[in-house]
Amino acid sequence: MAMAAMSRRPINPSRRVADIGGTSPFPTSLHSKSRSSPFLSIGLFVVGSILVIGYFYRGSGGFGNNGAFSRVQGDFSCTAEVRRAIPFLKKAYGDSMHKVLHVGPDTCSVVSTLLREEDTEAWGLEPYDIEDADRNCQRLVHRALVRVADIKFPLPYRAKSFSLVIVSDALDYLSPKYLNKTLPELARISADGLVIFTGFPHHQKLKTTDKSKIGRSAKLRSTTWWVRYFVQTSLEENEAAVKKFEQAAVKGSYSPSCQIFHLKSYQ
Repeated sequence: MAMAAMSRRPINPSRRVADIGGTSPFPTSLHSKSRSSPFLSIGLFVVGSILVIGYFYRGSGGFGNNGAFSRVQGDFSCTAEVRRAIPFLKKAYGDSMHKVLHVGPDTCSVVSTLLREEDTEAWGLEPYDIEDADRNCQRLVHRALVRVADIKFPLPYRAKSFSLVIVSDALDYLSPKYLNKTLPELARISADGLVIFTGFPHHQKLKTTDKSKIGRSAKLRSTTWWVRYFVQTSLEENEAAVKKFEQAAVKGSYSPSCQIFHLKSYQ
């Protein structure tokens, strides 16, 4: 099965230092024929370098975005990124955002955000025990909107129970052995699509979630690895959703800090 190559989704055109050219941001100052203080030239060069580096990280969705750090876990979290992306997901999926399941750590925060959206029903699946849950999370559990379940085993839902399934962080902790079971299950219970948020490999050092709670360290995989894996599991890219999401992201100046994959549900 052919599958369009999925680069980092969505892709705001990455800005690289090389794109700016090899010249300084202050060419008239550095290349002036007039005599100027060498300290002034050095100072301008340092300031220019800092501006270029800052510009690069802002455009590439680097670590400058504090919203991607989980208040609950204290480490890098793509679950926090889901909350940022909700307005753009609504533009991409439209009516498919009416019945949503989120799967991942800190799911109560995502469900609470989704429930504030108009005409949206939301549920959450927490893969790990909920420790020190706040009152809001306890209420969601009491109302059966959030439940705890081990995603390494068959999920407690019928086929196509949800229009859209959004997954964040949870898959990063699964070995390929369990990933082979969990990913098809997630596609099975979704009707209109599956959206996966996962960290970039350079986030590895920030993934410091307690191993005693999860049982293993996060394994952050490259885009190439994920694309190859999706092909092996017969999951196709949802090109229509990708296009709409990217258009909304560009218009809203949204640059994600996580990899985002839009996949079709199993037919």
